[in-house]
Amino acid sequence: MTNQESKKALVLVADGTEEMEAVTTTDVLRRAQLDVTIAGFSLKNANYAKCSRGVMIVPDIAFSSISDFDVYDVIVIPGGLNGAETLSSSKKIQDLLVSAYNKGKIVAAICAGPLAIKMAGINLGGEITSHPVIKERLEGFNNLILNLLKLTTHKLNITIDILGYSYREDSVVVHNKVITSRGPGTSLLFGLTIVEQLLGEAKRNEVSSPMMLASPL
Repeated sequence: MTNQESKKALVLVADGTEEMEAVTTTDVLRRAQLDVTIAGFSLKNANYAKCSRGVMIVPDIAFSSISDFDVYDVIVIPGGLNGAETLSSSKKIQDLLVSAYNKGKIVAAICAGPLAIKMAGINLGGEITSHPVIKERLEGFNNLILNLLKLTTHKLNITIDILGYSYREDSVVVHNKVITSRGPGTSLLFGLTIVEQLLGEAKRNEVSSPMMLASPL
């Protein structure tokens, strides 16, 4: 079995998910020969996710039907504010991201998707980016105060809304197995960065070369 054949990705979609981010990322990962599963979460119609611009995505499986999440090497959270709010507010999704992160898996989120990373409380104080519309919701106190708060958050059950991240405005930010990106226009770069982190730079170049990417990308 080759390295890429052994890698699996889980892409989560909900009603209101940003379709470009979900589909473009999935496409790039599959071009790299990753085994990608699109899972629908809390859908009004079980057969499809109605995305932010009305595009319908038919998931491979319902989130509730997945019995083993440990097989996935990366969990991907697309944006689209309504979809991201649905995913980030779910305790099941929060627990999934915490578990994946603690086991050394990659957690990747784009646009408004990083809200789920914050609500899960992973990599607090680390570097992050997102769509500008949620920037203020991700930023937090300086590192000294943040470190003190992290010591007491669990015991005192303090809401993680008061904690935050070191915000960056790069197209993609990679920090401690957490990959974040800014929006639909950075979806290709986001997907390629996931490929690179999982399979290496050579595989990323192999995938990107025939795609005829615009030079600024």
